[in-house]
Amino acid sequence: MEGRFIVLEGSDGSGKSTMADRIGKYFSEKGRTIEFTREPGGTQISEKIRELILDRDNTEMDYRTEALLYAASRAQLVSEKIIPWLKEGKIVISERYVYSS
Repeated sequence: MEGRFIVLEGSDGSGKSTMADRIGKYFSEKGRTIEFTREPGGTQISEKIRELILDRDNTEMDYRTEALLYAASRAQLVSEKIIPWLKEGKIVISERYVYSS
């Protein structure tokens, strides 16, 4: 069976997690295996990058540096988790993706 990659975008508190749960339940009831991700994060390396990005003490971080950190986190997540899951035919639901950065 073919994998699917579903991305939910929206501001904080807009219902992304609620929708992710509902979509996951829908596909789960149809017998599909579901994997959830978030951005930034989702892997050991990506979570460390997330800490850097969200650290309020990093007030002088250049916007280009921040953008590259988001890209690095995403690249790790895609190669380590998303691509293998899709190849296994899983439904991958991500709260945020490239549109957020």
